[in-house]
Amino acid sequence: MSNSGVITNTASLVDIDRLSKYTSGVNALVAQGGGQRGIFTAGVLDAFLLSDFDPFHRFYGTSAGALNLSAFLCRQKGIGRSFILELTTSAEFFHLFSYIRRKQYLGLDWALEQICDFPYRLDIDMGRRVLGSRQAFAAVTDSTRLIDRYLPMLGEDWKKVLIASCAIPRLYEREVAFSHGRYIDGGVSASIPVQEAWRQGARCIVVIRTEEDDTPIPEPLVSEQTNVEWYRDSLNLVQEHWQQKLSQWKNDWNVFFNERVQRSKQEKQQHLFDSLNGGRWLFGADDIYRLSHLLGDGFDSSLMDMLMVHYQTYSLTRDFLLSPPDDCYIVQIAPSQPLLSSSLMSSREDILHDYQLGLDAGLRCVESFDLCGLTRLPNAFNFTS
Repeated sequence: MSNSGVITNTASLVDIDRLSKYTSGVNALVAQGGGQRGIFTAGVLDAFLLSDFDPFHRFYGTSAGALNLSAFLCRQKGIGRSFILELTTSAEFFHLFSYIRRKQYLGLDWALEQICDFPYRLDIDMGRRVLGSRQAFAAVTDSTRLIDRYLPMLGEDWKKVLIASCAIPRLYEREVAFSHGRYIDGGVSASIPVQEAWRQGARCIVVIRTEEDDTPIPEPLVSEQTNVEWYRDSLNLVQEHWQQKLSQWKNDWNVFFNERVQRSKQEKQQHLFDSLNGGRWLFGADDIYRLSHLLGDGFDSSLMDMLMVHYQTYSLTRDFLLSPPDDCYIVQIAPSQPLLSSSLMSSREDILHDYQLGLDAGLRCVESFDLCGLTRLPNAFNFTS
């Protein structure tokens, strides 16, 4: 781990001398998704704005991470916080009983319309000016092949791109169609799009996590080990590799999921309401089983494939974060303990608590980069029309 470090709200474990050797190239900022747990990311990015901290050439975000990066680029402190604290807690955005009884889907369209209107008024034109010649991408998942794609974030279709990145299957009512494909939630295939940042040439990568650094992950269902050289393949070879592995993994996952289905059928429905708050990709696998059963929907092979791809890609991403290639340095910003907020249905008190953790972690990150002599790109804040 000599070329990786972790910054939390309580400590900074970064080799400053080694980090400084990687900051003269392409720097990238990567933001994980996580629903309302994205409030931690909102706090980190507001700390960056307070400190005029922006040494990044490229930005990559998934779901709530993409929304927060948009607010950061628009230079509007507090917009990401307001989106989560005020809009995602509204019944217009999500109401569990309305969803169960009438299938009222996740109100992404409503929330993005609200954020563009008074009193929020997200300034996309400002964001485009701030971005300039730099690049920002939202991770989405190709709904047919279940592979990650990256769409420019602040173009004319910016709302549609953000909706696609957040379009969680079963909660959002449809796939999001573009001329180049149909997409769903980027968290299915790239909950932390750090490999894409590295593949595109970033060598100093700051990753904002919405989980503490040592969060346990499911045991891998495939015994085959993937070494670091696999990451050095081209993107096309990586995608081909995934397609070849899908059929092999399905056999293992069929056994695993069948066992979980039997277990979930034996549990009482009231347990759903506590467990809905868990899960890295909005819900855990067991929660999706229970929710589908409660709604009378079948847990079909397409949803199984999404979960399979999510858990496997997350496992590989975690390995990448722990042991990056030698030619890059990764700084993870993460909470020191599990966040109080959940993907959905968090209390305002928990959201505000986690926002403060993000502020503290963001300020620690700025201090570390100050020691490297790098806090912003030329004209990143003092730009002209």
